[in-house]
Amino acid sequence: MYRTLFPSDVFADLDRLQRQLLRYGGPTTSIRGIGRSGFPALNVGTTPTSIELYAFAPGLEPASIDVSIERGILTLAGERKSELPKEGAKAAVHINERVSGNFRRVISLSDDIDPDSATAKYNDGVLHISIKRRSAAIPRRIDIR
Repeated sequence: MYRTLFPSDVFADLDRLQRQLLRYGGPTTSIRGIGRSGFPALNVGTTPTSIELYAFAPGLEPASIDVSIERGILTLAGERKSELPKEGAKAAVHINERVSGNFRRVISLSDDIDPDSATAKYNDGVLHISIKRRSAAIPRRIDIR
């Protein structure tokens, strides 16, 4: 008698498990479904002379975002208002995937940054923060004579 390695309904079991995980874990903000990492989504990178941070926060007013640096900690905080119908209205919400409410992201920075050189620009829903490194921390080549 021939036996298969997997039972015939293994794919149905995997599908059921995935649906249960999504139900308990909530919707994800990642296109790959890896997991909810927070709002706003961040990209952080470095150059030899600066730290570059991009926060993706469409639909927010720049004045509603609080950016601060204290003791090497960068904090982004604010609130995204809900645009759903109010309770009691004769309207129903069927799908709500947009994150709303208060948010706060905290990023630990390296010791070689100059907080006084930080600049922030908001354009088309993307907040770009650039923080220069101290000149003593920038690697430089020393010529040998």
